[in-house]
Amino acid sequence: MSAPTPAGPRPEDRGLQPPAFGRPSPALIARADRGYARFLAVQAPAAATGDHDQDDAAGAR
Repeated sequence: MSAPTPAGPRPEDRGLQPPAFGRPSPALIARADRGYARFLAVQAPAAATGDHDQDDAAGAR
């Protein structure tokens, strides 16, 4: 036996997924913002030749 087929169209629902499925939470966005700010705050090393050992070795040749 099979289940009876409903006469009308199926009602629209979201099933088992919560309403905000696929959207990042505000806490996740705040964490990403902090990480990106920390990434941007990192200072690059100075470009002076005295700061890098490999530059000193190349100049001695």
